[in-house]
Amino acid sequence: QVQLVESGGGLVQAGGSLRLSCAVSGVIASNYVMGWFRQAPGKEREFVAYISWSGDSEYNADSVKGRFTISRDLAKITVTLQMNSLKPEDTAVYYCAADPSGRGSSASGDYASWGQGTQVTVSS
Repeated sequence: QVQLVESGGGLVQAGGSLRLSCAVSGVIASNYVMGWFRQAPGKEREFVAYISWSGDSEYNADSVKGRFTISRDLAKITVTLQMNSLKPEDTAVYYCAADPSGRGSSASGDYASWGQGTQVTVSS
């Protein structure tokens, strides 16, 4: 079983940057896909980005392309979401998730393990 702990959220002005980190522990295979999702108040959970643990595939949602970058560090066993040019509409709780199937998916139901989330607030 995989345990995920997010950190790095906070309050930032529009146009600013934040770096979210997801610490991964437990048994993780090279075919795992690691994803970031977010959920704003009153809205459904939304896909942000995923990357394969092997690093050979990644995908970003259209809403964050060119602004957010997902990466993973095999030595530190972490997954990072670098968020630049933040907008007020990026305000949400951000969740790290793990998909053991290796398919690479934007559907939250395909992810078996979730972190507790970290709050990101972007002021205008």
